[in-house]
Amino acid sequence: MSKNKHELDKNYEPENGSMASDMEEMEQLGKQMDKLRTNEELKEDKKQPDPAQYKEKDKE
Repeated sequence: MSKNKHELDKNYEPENGSMASDMEEMEQLGKQMDKLRTNEELKEDKKQPDPAQYKEKDKE
């Protein structure tokens, strides 16, 4: 698996694929989310951020 028991292997696939299986996994996922870069930070590195999920005009 991985060197550190609190670190997920990059090829790790959860069994159910939809939810964290325990509190430890939830904490690990939260830490990963805290480290995610913003769209502005990605643009500064000349990388393309994820596309928007919807457009403002589609909200109505």
